[in-house]
Amino acid sequence: QVHLVESGGGLVQAGGSLRLSCAASGLTFRSHVMSWFRQAPGKEREFVATISPSGGATYYEDGLKGRVTISRDNAKNTVDLQVNSLKSEDTAVYYCAGFFGAGLGSESSKYYTYWGQGTQVTVSS
Repeated sequence: QVHLVESGGGLVQAGGSLRLSCAASGLTFRSHVMSWFRQAPGKEREFVATISPSGGATYYEDGLKGRVTISRDNAKNTVDLQVNSLKSEDTAVYYCAGFFGAGLGSESSKYYTYWGQGTQVTVSS
């Protein structure tokens, strides 16, 4: 059974940074495209970033470029998301997601097979 478990969320002041991590099990991690999404209260889930199975390619939501970095460690079966210069609008539940395949992930959540339970990030102003 596949499990994706996020960690690293919490309460942080505006301007601060957080590093989120997602630990995967039950799948051939190096063969899966991985991505991060987030969902703010009252809003739809939105795409944040994606990374190819090898980690050699990444893609970010336009509005977050320069503030977020996605990375993965295929030896540890983890995918991380570094978020800097946090703003109040970054407050959301952050989810990692994945699917078996190549290349980069879609910005649409419907193409993902596996999802974590999410980790809450709250930014105080």
